[in-house]
Amino acid sequence: MSSTGAYSGPIRLVLFDVDGVLTDGSLILDGEGEAVKAFNVRDGLAVALLRAHGIRSGVMSGKTSRPLDFRVRQLGFDVAVTGKLEKVHALESIVRQEGLDASAIAYVGDDVVDLPLAGRVGRFYAPADAHPLVLTHADHILTARGGRGAAREAVDHILLSAGLTLEQAYAPLLEQWKRFDAVQ
Repeated sequence: MSSTGAYSGPIRLVLFDVDGVLTDGSLILDGEGEAVKAFNVRDGLAVALLRAHGIRSGVMSGKTSRPLDFRVRQLGFDVAVTGKLEKVHALESIVRQEGLDASAIAYVGDDVVDLPLAGRVGRFYAPADAHPLVLTHADHILTARGGRGAAREAVDHILLSAGLTLEQAYAPLLEQWKRFDAVQ
């Protein structure tokens, strides 16, 4: 553990599936397509927490929607791949673009479309309500359900696994709040 509380773990990028991870998976449609998507503020703070530790963040979603595009811009995700069900090719592209080894990437996924990433990334997380096949292949099963703080729990786990205490993990974010830099 670092005496300064600075993150020095192996994960440099955290990627999140959207439906079933950042949301509860519900789709609210109108005649134009997806009209509303409910995101959890805790998960928004997870992105700010990653940024405070110099860890990049991103989303990988098989769907596209205006609400998702807005949330990606609002939170300032570093990577956004949407409308791609073939996530292995998307991961390979991200690895090349980011100049990272896949072992430096954590992924949070909940459904069978995410399964091909298990074993390809450094850590594969699954929300508590993920599909049973995903739960059997996850490196870590979260206690939170999708859309109910699962991303935040995964980020906390990444930071604590690197030897930080909760106080050390949150110190950089709390310092940012003093300057009103954090977006939820």
